[in-house]
Amino acid sequence: MVIKFLRENVWAAAVLTLLRIYLGWQWLDAGWHKMGGEGFNAAGFLKNAIQNPVLDKATNQAIYPTYTGFLEHFALPNVKLINFLIPVGEFLVGLGLIVGGLTAAAAFFGLLMNFLFLFAGTVSTNPWLTLLGIIVFIGGANAGKFGLDYYLLPWIRLGWKKLTGGKGGNTTDARTA
Repeated sequence: MVIKFLRENVWAAAVLTLLRIYLGWQWLDAGWHKMGGEGFNAAGFLKNAIQNPVLDKATNQAIYPTYTGFLEHFALPNVKLINFLIPVGEFLVGLGLIVGGLTAAAAFFGLLMNFLFLFAGTVSTNPWLTLLGIIVFIGGANAGKFGLDYYLLPWIRLGWKKLTGGKGGNTTDARTA
């Protein structure tokens, strides 16, 4: 019932618009600050997350050993790539949410980054941004109804329909969602 409301109600679309603009500003601002100035370097963050993994207090064992392994064996050796992906990703997530373009995808990738930061043990604003991101993500196309998605999603669906020869996929117009 709540999901149907979030995905179909015009008043929910209005609230989701305000929510996604706020959430988008948080992401855009974080990415912008990392792209400007002296640049962004995740090496210290990654080393700290590797040296101080999130531990189970009862067993003193790492809760996310595979994630710590990923940081140690992929992220840290490729820190230049990470230094590019994080600020640009944060900025693009924010931009997508603010303008309402590919809103569900922007919310998904924002959630993905929130979870990656949480796995590394960084709480900060991540739980709050995760909660808001989940609400926007559940809203789906309705979250972008008052944004670029109003025009973009029907165009994408039309292209998909032409590409697949009219087979498969939901052809519901985003303007009626």
